[in-house]
Formats: sequence, structure tokens, C-alpha cells
Amino acid sequence: MLEIFSAKRQGRIYVGMSSLTEFNLAEAVAVLTHTPATLDAMLRGLPNTWVRCNEGKDTWSAFDIVGHLIVGERTDWMTRLRIILENGEARPFDPFDRFAQLRENQDKSLEQLLDEFARLRSENLAALQQLNLQSKDFTRRGMHPALGVVTLSELLATWAVHDLTHMHQLSRAMAYQYREAVGPWSAYLGVLRCAGHSAP
Repeated sequence: MLEIFSAKRQGRIYVGMSSLTEFNLAEAVAVLTHTPATLDAMLRGLPNTWVRCNEGKDTWSAFDIVGHLIVGERTDWMTRLRIILENGEARPFDPFDRFAQLRENQDKSLEQLLDEFARLRSENLAALQQLNLQSKDFTRRGMHPALGVVTLSELLATWAVHDLTHMHQLSRAMAYQYREAVGPWSAYLGVLRCAGHSAP
């Protein structure tokens, strides 16, 4: 067991990967491409206990999270990327409504949301590819309404990590439903004690 935490073991984990701080478009796109199928495999067909329940007041269910990802595909990532390419810092991004899904999706099924997310993500990645971005484009700058100046590479990196953030969040929301059922094993289940998620 000790080898798992050894320097030698940790070194092997990252063989062949770019520097942890260096943006690589192909690596980001790999995550973005896999997300729809990952969510589909994890959520489709599950009982509402798993997908419609949250962690309490002002928290989101897996259903809400998929809806939030859809809003991002429609209004955030590629929209802001085009603003950077066309206007630079001269036009700030429109504020992103992080709670739009709570108003828009309540009459839909989870299966409809999964299908819509997969379609929108596929369309956005195709549009991204058509832009044929070059290395010099990654340093182009835009203006975030709250964060200030950001670069195109930071936007694309955030797109990928945003996926991972919300996959972490939905797994935590699902695990929360069995927080009592697991009994004393809760001591070993870090997901039940995790508070490592940022703003929704």
C-alpha cells in the first residue's frame, strides 16, 4: 500500500502528460468529448432517488447539474470564445445565469436533458474544430464581468475543468442520499464529507 504514495509511484502517474500548468487543446477536448457519454452511462435510467434529490437547501440534484451544463453549452463557452476572437477586451462577456436551469427544465425528463447536452456539446466541439485555433490565439484576451481580463486558453481550460467540477458535484449529491444507509462505513467514504465544490 505504501507504494501508492511513494515518489516513484507518483512519477509514473504523469508519464507522457503535459506539464500540470500547461494548457493543451487536444487534452482539454478529450475531456469535453467524453463528458456526455460519461454522464449518460452514469445517470440514464436511474430512479429519481438518485437523479432528482439534492443535498438540502440551495443545492443541486444530478438533474439540475445536467441542466446547468446545457445552459453553459448554449450561452457560455463558445459564445465567450467568439467574443474574444471578434472583440477582445473591448466587449465584456455577458453575465452567465448559473441558475437558469432551475426555471427552464422542470417539465423535461432526465433522458431529454442528456440527449440535449450530447447534441449541443457535439455541435460546439465541431464549431471549435472549425475555428482551427493556433497557439497564438490562446493568449488572446477577453473581459470577464467579475474576474476581469482572461485569456482564451484559460476559458477553454475552464470549460474542461467545469465538466469535472460538476461530475464531482453530482456524484456527491447522489452519495448523499445513502449517507445514513451506509452506517459506520461513512467513516471511510470521503464523498460524504467532501465540501470541495466551488460555487454552482
